[in-house]
Amino acid sequence: MHVPDGFIDAPVSAATGVVAAAAIAWSLRGARRELDERTAPLAGLVAAFIFAVQMLNFPVAAGTSGHLLGGALAAILVGPYTGVLCVSVVLLMQGILFADGGLTALGVNITDMALTTTVVAYAVFRGLVKVLPRGRRSVTVASFVAALLSVPAAALVFTLLYALGGTTDVSIGKVATAMIGVHVLIGVGEAAITALTVGAVIAVRPDLVYGARGLERRLKLRVNGELVDTPGQLEPVAARRTSHRKVWLTGLAASLLLAGFVSFYASSNPDGLEKVAADQGIDQKAKEHASADSPLADYGVKDVEDARVSGGLAGVIGVGVTVVAGSGVFWAVRRRRSTSQAA
Repeated sequence: MHVPDGFIDAPVSAATGVVAAAAIAWSLRGARRELDERTAPLAGLVAAFIFAVQMLNFPVAAGTSGHLLGGALAAILVGPYTGVLCVSVVLLMQGILFADGGLTALGVNITDMALTTTVVAYAVFRGLVKVLPRGRRSVTVASFVAALLSVPAAALVFTLLYALGGTTDVSIGKVATAMIGVHVLIGVGEAAITALTVGAVIAVRPDLVYGARGLERRLKLRVNGELVDTPGQLEPVAARRTSHRKVWLTGLAASLLLAGFVSFYASSNPDGLEKVAADQGIDQKAKEHASADSPLADYGVKDVEDARVSGGLAGVIGVGVTVVAGSGVFWAVRRRRSTSQAA
């Protein structure tokens, strides 16, 4: 759903730039409370993993594909404030290095793909975990539903922005119907990826999943044939069996494998926004990306003729740059929190 330059006019693009800047400032402040000794090392990896999985377009309908947006996944794993920053880092790397998502549309993309998806997903997730039984399965179910709803929510926000500042004269009703319809299907893929990833992490290290904190349940004893709570003792939603370092290295290896190898087999069909834009004529005034001459434009390494090698190298570089940039941002925020507490 990366919006290119030229889809949205300058006034609305500038306004969303202000919204995006405010959201990032707000998130930097909130992330200081979320980035502790467990969350901080994981946050940069989450950004890199989202970058890698976004390269894996999956088919959703005739001639259309979709990819992970990542807001739900980031919010549940590392917290909503940090989640906004994770997706924003990914969008910035994609826009500057890979010519994916317009630079003048960066505010639109952050508002839509980072802010909207994260806020909607985490609100839905928290609401569900409060009413569902405490346990690992409930966290996974809540993750699925939250991710599913976050994608059409982002499609709706894009439609509203286009209604305010679209550069072509098209039927907003038709755009809304097409955008929300195809992104409901994409949301199913988003939900599956999010639930599987959250479930995998919570199975080995539930303490690393921000959204699962506090979901302990009372230990049970059988008394006269009935199960009763044991006072003062809590059972975590899953056992800790894997070291933090092993989780991080496994996540990084998975990201490199997905971006460097599996991405070659991703669907080549246009994603939901691209398909709707072509069908409804909202791409008539799209502009060439300012970074179109980047050596990594379109997720390929310039002058490397073999498509498999070119795409794989670009993916590996992207994961590396994103994990370094993300980790640097979150380390700085974490350090500032520590300095503030010491003062």
